[in-house]
Amino acid sequence: MEAIRKNEKIKKILAIRGMGQVITVTIGLLVMVLIFGILNPTFFSQKNVANLMRQIAPIIIIGIGQSYVLITGNIDLSIGSVIGMSAMISAKLMSMGVNPWIAVVLTLIVAQVIGLFNGQLISKAKLPPFIATLGTMTIARGIAQIVNNNYNTDSIGAGAEGFRDFFYYGRTFGVFNTIWIALVIWMIFNFILSKTRTGRHVYAIGSNISAAHLSGVNIVSTTTKAYLVSAFCASMVGLIQTATSGMGTMDAGTGYEMYAVAASVIGGVSTLGGQGILLGTVVGASIWGVLQNGLQFAGAPVAIRNIVIGIIVVVSVLLDIIVRSNQNKTRKRLKKEDAA
Repeated sequence: MEAIRKNEKIKKILAIRGMGQVITVTIGLLVMVLIFGILNPTFFSQKNVANLMRQIAPIIIIGIGQSYVLITGNIDLSIGSVIGMSAMISAKLMSMGVNPWIAVVLTLIVAQVIGLFNGQLISKAKLPPFIATLGTMTIARGIAQIVNNNYNTDSIGAGAEGFRDFFYYGRTFGVFNTIWIALVIWMIFNFILSKTRTGRHVYAIGSNISAAHLSGVNIVSTTTKAYLVSAFCASMVGLIQTATSGMGTMDAGTGYEMYAVAASVIGGVSTLGGQGILLGTVVGASIWGVLQNGLQFAGAPVAIRNIVIGIIVVVSVLLDIIVRSNQNKTRKRLKKEDAA
Protein backbone atom coordinates (compact mmCIF):
# COMPACT_ATOMS: atom_id res chain seq x y z
CA MET A 1 0.00 0.00 0.00
CA GLU A 2 2.82 2.40 0.92
CA ALA A 3 4.62 1.56 -2.33
CA ILE A 4 1.48 2.49 -4.32
CA ARG A 5 1.17 5.80 -2.47
CA LYS A 6 4.83 6.57 -3.13
CA ASN A 7 4.38 5.78 -6.81
CA GLU A 8 1.35 8.08 -6.96
CA LYS A 9 3.34 10.90 -5.31
CA ILE A 10 6.20 10.41 -7.78
CA LYS A 11 3.74 10.47 -10.71
CA LYS A 12 2.19 13.71 -9.39
CA ILE A 13 5.61 15.33 -9.12
CA LEU A 14 6.61 14.21 -12.61
CA ALA A 15 3.28 15.46 -13.98
CA ILE A 16 4.11 19.05 -12.96
CA ARG A 17 4.69 21.04 -16.14
CA GLY A 18 8.44 21.45 -16.74
CA MET A 19 9.49 19.02 -13.99
CA GLY A 20 11.06 16.59 -16.46
CA GLN A 21 13.39 19.32 -17.71
CA VAL A 22 14.22 20.34 -14.13
CA ILE A 23 15.27 16.79 -13.24
CA THR A 24 17.41 16.56 -16.38
CA VAL A 25 19.22 19.86 -15.82
CA THR A 26 19.69 19.07 -12.11
CA ILE A 27 21.53 15.89 -13.07
CA GLY A 28 23.60 17.95 -15.51
CA LEU A 29 24.39 20.46 -12.74
CA LEU A 30 25.58 17.71 -10.38
CA VAL A 31 27.79 16.23 -13.10
CA MET A 32 29.35 19.66 -13.78
CA VAL A 33 29.99 20.25 -10.08
CA LEU A 34 31.76 16.89 -9.80
CA ILE A 35 33.87 17.51 -12.92
CA PHE A 36 34.99 20.97 -11.81
CA GLY A 37 35.65 19.66 -8.29
CA ILE A 38 37.86 16.89 -9.66
CA LEU A 39 39.73 19.30 -11.96
CA ASN A 40 40.35 21.74 -9.12
CA PRO A 41 39.64 20.72 -5.48
CA THR A 42 39.61 24.44 -4.55
CA PHE A 43 36.22 24.56 -6.24
CA PHE A 44 34.75 22.81 -3.17
CA SER A 45 36.41 25.14 -0.64
CA GLN A 46 34.05 26.79 1.83
CA LYS A 47 35.07 30.27 0.67
CA ASN A 48 34.46 29.50 -3.02
CA VAL A 49 31.11 27.79 -2.36
CA ALA A 50 29.90 30.77 -0.28
CA ASN A 51 31.00 33.29 -2.91
CA LEU A 52 29.56 31.15 -5.72
CA MET A 53 26.17 31.07 -4.03
CA ARG A 54 26.30 34.83 -3.55
CA GLN A 55 27.12 35.28 -7.26
CA ILE A 56 24.25 33.01 -8.29
CA ALA A 57 21.66 34.77 -6.08
CA PRO A 58 21.17 37.88 -8.31
CA ILE A 59 20.86 35.65 -11.39
CA ILE A 60 18.14 33.67 -9.62
CA ILE A 61 16.30 36.90 -8.82
CA ILE A 62 16.31 38.28 -12.38
CA GLY A 63 15.64 34.77 -13.69
CA ILE A 64 12.43 34.68 -11.63
CA GLY A 65 11.25 37.93 -13.22
CA GLN A 66 12.09 36.80 -16.73
CA SER A 67 10.45 33.41 -16.10
CA TYR A 68 7.14 35.08 -15.23
CA VAL A 69 7.26 37.02 -18.50
CA LEU A 70 8.38 34.05 -20.62
CA ILE A 71 5.61 31.84 -19.23
CA THR A 72 3.09 34.40 -20.52
CA GLY A 73 4.67 33.96 -23.96
CA ASN A 74 6.48 37.33 -23.87
CA ILE A 75 10.02 38.54 -23.14
CA ASP A 76 11.58 41.40 -21.19
CA LEU A 77 14.71 42.97 -22.73
CA SER A 78 14.68 45.93 -20.32
CA ILE A 79 15.90 43.94 -17.29
CA GLY A 80 19.57 44.96 -17.56
CA SER A 81 18.74 48.64 -18.00
CA VAL A 82 16.29 48.61 -15.07
CA ILE A 83 19.14 47.18 -12.96
CA GLY A 84 21.40 50.04 -14.05
CA MET A 85 18.67 52.64 -13.54
CA SER A 86 17.91 51.31 -10.05
CA ALA A 87 21.59 51.27 -9.11
CA MET A 88 22.07 54.88 -10.23
CA ILE A 89 18.86 56.25 -8.67
CA SER A 90 19.41 54.57 -5.29
CA ALA A 91 23.12 55.52 -5.17
CA LYS A 92 22.44 59.13 -6.22
CA LEU A 93 19.81 59.57 -3.52
CA MET A 94 22.03 58.04 -0.84
CA SER A 95 25.07 60.08 -1.90
CA MET A 96 22.86 63.19 -1.45
CA GLY A 97 22.16 62.16 2.14
CA VAL A 98 18.69 60.66 1.67
CA ASN A 99 17.88 57.89 4.16
CA PRO A 100 18.93 54.60 2.48
CA TRP A 101 15.58 52.90 3.08
CA ILE A 102 13.64 55.84 1.63
CA ALA A 103 15.98 55.63 -1.35
CA VAL A 104 15.17 51.91 -1.67
CA VAL A 105 11.40 52.57 -1.68
CA LEU A 106 11.68 55.38 -4.25
CA THR A 107 13.87 53.23 -6.47
CA LEU A 108 11.42 50.34 -6.38
CA ILE A 109 8.55 52.71 -7.27
CA VAL A 110 10.39 54.08 -10.34
CA ALA A 111 11.17 50.51 -11.47
CA GLN A 112 7.51 49.57 -11.11
CA VAL A 113 6.59 52.44 -13.44
CA ILE A 114 8.80 50.83 -16.10
CA GLY A 115 7.15 47.45 -15.46
CA LEU A 116 3.68 49.00 -15.68
CA PHE A 117 4.65 50.77 -18.91
CA ASN A 118 5.93 47.50 -20.41
CA GLY A 119 2.77 45.62 -19.47
CA GLN A 120 0.45 48.27 -20.87
CA LEU A 121 2.39 48.66 -24.13
CA ILE A 122 2.29 44.92 -24.77
CA SER A 123 -1.15 43.91 -23.51
CA LYS A 124 -3.16 47.05 -24.22
CA ALA A 125 -1.36 48.79 -27.10
CA LYS A 126 -0.55 45.37 -28.64
CA LEU A 127 3.10 46.20 -29.29
CA PRO A 128 5.35 43.17 -29.88
CA PRO A 129 7.19 42.48 -26.59
CA PHE A 130 10.57 42.60 -28.32
CA ILE A 131 9.95 46.13 -29.62
CA ALA A 132 8.24 47.44 -26.48
CA THR A 133 10.92 46.25 -24.06
CA LEU A 134 13.69 47.27 -26.46
CA GLY A 135 12.28 50.78 -26.23
CA THR A 136 11.99 50.77 -22.44
CA MET A 137 15.48 49.24 -22.26
CA THR A 138 16.83 52.35 -23.98
CA ILE A 139 14.66 54.68 -21.87
CA ALA A 140 15.78 53.09 -18.58
CA ARG A 141 19.44 53.23 -19.62
CA GLY A 142 18.97 56.88 -20.57
CA ILE A 143 17.53 57.58 -17.11
CA ALA A 144 20.54 55.83 -15.56
CA GLN A 145 22.83 58.13 -17.55
CA ILE A 146 20.95 61.36 -16.85
CA VAL A 147 20.56 60.81 -13.08
CA ASN A 148 24.10 62.04 -12.40
CA ASN A 149 24.77 63.95 -15.64
CA ASN A 150 26.50 61.07 -17.44
CA TYR A 151 28.84 60.30 -14.54
CA ASN A 152 28.96 57.48 -12.03
CA THR A 153 27.80 58.61 -8.59
CA ASP A 154 29.92 59.46 -5.59
CA SER A 155 30.21 56.98 -2.72
CA ILE A 156 26.94 56.33 -0.93
CA GLY A 157 28.79 57.07 2.33
CA ALA A 158 29.16 55.56 5.77
CA GLY A 159 25.52 56.26 6.53
CA ALA A 160 24.56 53.46 4.15
CA GLU A 161 26.49 50.74 5.97
CA GLY A 162 23.28 49.08 7.17
CA PHE A 163 21.97 49.08 3.59
CA ARG A 164 25.19 47.51 2.28
CA ASP A 165 25.16 44.83 4.98
CA PHE A 166 21.50 44.01 4.38
CA PHE A 167 21.84 43.58 0.63
CA TYR A 168 25.34 42.16 0.22
CA TYR A 169 28.01 42.04 2.93
CA GLY A 170 26.02 40.91 5.96
CA ARG A 171 25.37 37.33 7.05
CA THR A 172 22.42 35.76 8.84
CA PHE A 173 22.99 32.37 10.47
CA GLY A 174 26.33 32.26 8.66
CA VAL A 175 24.77 32.70 5.20
CA PHE A 176 25.20 35.85 3.09
CA ASN A 177 22.08 38.02 3.13
CA THR A 178 22.03 38.15 -0.69
CA ILE A 179 21.27 34.43 -0.67
CA TRP A 180 18.46 34.90 1.86
CA ILE A 181 16.97 37.68 -0.27
CA ALA A 182 16.96 35.40 -3.32
CA LEU A 183 15.39 32.59 -1.28
CA VAL A 184 12.60 34.80 0.10
CA ILE A 185 11.83 36.25 -3.36
CA TRP A 186 11.75 32.74 -4.82
CA MET A 187 9.41 31.47 -2.07
CA ILE A 188 6.97 34.37 -2.53
CA PHE A 189 6.79 34.28 -6.32
CA ASN A 190 6.88 30.50 -6.51
CA PHE A 191 3.83 30.40 -4.22
CA ILE A 192 2.02 32.97 -6.37
CA LEU A 193 2.84 31.12 -9.59
CA SER A 194 2.03 27.62 -8.35
CA LYS A 195 -0.75 28.13 -5.80
CA THR A 196 -2.83 31.17 -6.77
CA ARG A 197 -5.31 32.18 -9.45
CA THR A 198 -2.86 34.76 -10.77
CA GLY A 199 -0.35 31.99 -11.36
CA ARG A 200 -2.92 29.88 -13.21
CA HIS A 201 -3.75 32.88 -15.38
CA VAL A 202 -0.06 33.43 -16.19
CA TYR A 203 0.18 29.84 -17.48
CA ALA A 204 -3.16 30.13 -19.29
CA ILE A 205 -2.07 33.19 -21.27
CA GLY A 206 1.15 31.51 -22.31
CA SER A 207 -0.56 28.27 -23.28
CA ASN A 208 -3.32 29.81 -25.40
CA ILE A 209 -4.11 33.51 -25.10
CA SER A 210 -7.36 33.25 -27.08
CA ALA A 211 -8.68 30.40 -24.94
CA ALA A 212 -7.59 32.25 -21.79
CA HIS A 213 -9.52 35.35 -22.90
CA LEU A 214 -12.64 33.29 -23.61
CA SER A 215 -12.28 31.71 -20.16
CA GLY A 216 -12.51 35.12 -18.53
CA VAL A 217 -8.80 35.74 -17.86
CA ASN A 218 -7.95 39.44 -17.76
CA ILE A 219 -5.10 39.51 -20.30
CA VAL A 220 -4.08 43.13 -19.63
CA SER A 221 -3.98 42.74 -15.86
CA THR A 222 -2.15 39.39 -15.86
CA THR A 223 0.45 40.44 -18.45
CA THR A 224 1.08 43.68 -16.57
CA LYS A 225 1.54 41.77 -13.30
CA ALA A 226 4.19 39.61 -14.97
CA TYR A 227 6.11 42.69 -16.09
CA LEU A 228 5.75 44.27 -12.64
CA VAL A 229 7.35 41.16 -11.14
CA SER A 230 10.16 41.39 -13.69
CA ALA A 231 10.78 45.09 -12.92
CA PHE A 232 10.74 44.43 -9.16
CA CYS A 233 13.29 41.63 -9.48
CA ALA A 234 15.54 43.74 -11.70
CA SER A 235 15.33 46.64 -9.27
CA MET A 236 16.31 44.38 -6.36
CA VAL A 237 19.41 43.29 -8.27
CA GLY A 238 20.18 46.96 -8.95
CA LEU A 239 20.06 47.60 -5.19
CA ILE A 240 22.36 44.62 -4.62
CA GLN A 241 24.84 46.06 -7.13
CA THR A 242 24.75 49.44 -5.36
CA ALA A 243 25.43 47.71 -2.05
CA THR A 244 28.26 45.70 -3.61
CA SER A 245 30.17 48.64 -5.12
CA GLY A 246 29.12 51.38 -2.69
CA MET A 247 28.26 53.64 -5.63
CA GLY A 248 26.12 53.79 -8.77
CA THR A 249 27.62 52.94 -12.15
CA MET A 250 25.85 53.78 -15.41
CA ASP A 251 26.75 50.45 -17.02
CA ALA A 252 25.43 48.35 -14.12
CA GLY A 253 23.29 45.44 -15.35
CA THR A 254 24.69 45.45 -18.88
CA GLY A 255 24.04 42.03 -20.44
CA TYR A 256 21.91 40.84 -17.53
CA GLU A 257 18.86 40.34 -19.75
CA MET A 258 20.86 37.53 -21.37
CA TYR A 259 21.66 36.02 -17.95
CA ALA A 260 17.96 36.16 -17.05
CA VAL A 261 16.94 34.38 -20.23
CA ALA A 262 19.73 31.82 -19.75
CA ALA A 263 18.63 30.99 -16.18
CA SER A 264 15.03 30.60 -17.33
CA VAL A 265 15.41 28.55 -20.51
CA ILE A 266 18.19 26.31 -19.18
CA GLY A 267 15.89 25.57 -16.24
CA GLY A 268 13.07 24.48 -18.53
CA VAL A 269 10.95 27.63 -18.92
CA SER A 270 9.60 27.57 -22.46
CA THR A 271 10.18 30.58 -24.72
CA LEU A 272 6.91 29.60 -26.39
CA GLY A 273 5.01 30.24 -23.15
CA GLY A 274 2.83 28.20 -20.82
CA GLN A 275 5.50 25.94 -19.39
CA GLY A 276 8.18 26.01 -16.70
CA ILE A 277 8.57 26.23 -12.93
CA LEU A 278 10.68 28.54 -10.79
CA LEU A 279 12.59 25.61 -9.29
CA GLY A 280 14.01 25.13 -12.76
CA THR A 281 15.07 28.79 -12.82
CA VAL A 282 17.11 28.22 -9.66
CA VAL A 283 18.83 25.22 -11.27
CA GLY A 284 19.35 27.16 -14.51
CA ALA A 285 20.94 30.07 -12.64
CA SER A 286 23.11 27.61 -10.73
CA ILE A 287 24.32 26.04 -13.97
CA TRP A 288 25.22 29.50 -15.27
CA GLY A 289 27.12 30.30 -12.05
CA VAL A 290 28.90 26.95 -11.83
CA LEU A 291 29.98 27.16 -15.48
CA GLN A 292 31.34 30.68 -15.05
CA ASN A 293 33.10 29.81 -11.81
CA GLY A 294 34.36 26.39 -12.90
CA LEU A 295 35.68 27.59 -16.27
CA GLN A 296 37.40 30.45 -14.49
CA PHE A 297 39.16 27.95 -12.21
CA ALA A 298 40.06 25.94 -15.33
CA GLY A 299 41.73 29.05 -16.78
CA ALA A 300 39.25 29.52 -19.64
CA PRO A 301 39.11 33.11 -20.97
CA VAL A 302 35.92 35.17 -20.64
CA ALA A 303 35.22 34.78 -24.36
CA ILE A 304 35.14 30.97 -24.08
CA ARG A 305 32.85 31.16 -21.04
CA ASN A 306 30.42 33.39 -22.94
CA ILE A 307 30.50 31.08 -25.97
CA VAL A 308 29.72 28.03 -23.82
CA ILE A 309 26.79 29.78 -22.09
CA GLY A 310 25.47 30.99 -25.46
CA ILE A 311 25.62 27.50 -26.95
CA ILE A 312 23.76 26.03 -23.95
CA VAL A 313 21.01 28.68 -24.24
CA VAL A 314 20.57 28.04 -27.99
CA VAL A 315 20.49 24.25 -27.49
CA SER A 316 17.97 24.58 -24.63
CA VAL A 317 15.61 26.71 -26.73
CA LEU A 318 16.04 24.42 -29.74
CA LEU A 319 15.23 21.30 -27.68
CA ASP A 320 12.17 23.06 -26.24
CA ILE A 321 10.90 23.91 -29.74
CA ILE A 322 11.49 20.33 -30.95
CA VAL A 323 9.74 18.80 -27.93
CA ARG A 324 6.76 21.20 -28.14
CA SER A 325 6.48 20.60 -31.89
CA ASN A 326 6.41 16.83 -31.41
CA GLN A 327 3.81 17.17 -28.63
CA ASN A 328 1.57 19.27 -30.90
CA LYS A 329 1.91 16.73 -33.72
CA THR A 330 0.99 13.92 -31.33
CA ARG A 331 -2.09 15.81 -30.10
CA LYS A 332 -3.27 16.47 -33.66
CA ARG A 333 -2.75 12.81 -34.61
CA LEU A 334 -4.71 11.63 -31.57
CA LYS A 335 -7.56 14.05 -32.39
CA LYS A 336 -7.72 12.71 -35.92
CA GLU A 337 -7.77 9.14 -34.64
CA ASP A 338 -10.54 9.97 -32.16
CA ALA A 339 -12.57 11.70 -34.89
CA ALA A 340 -12.18 8.68 -37.15
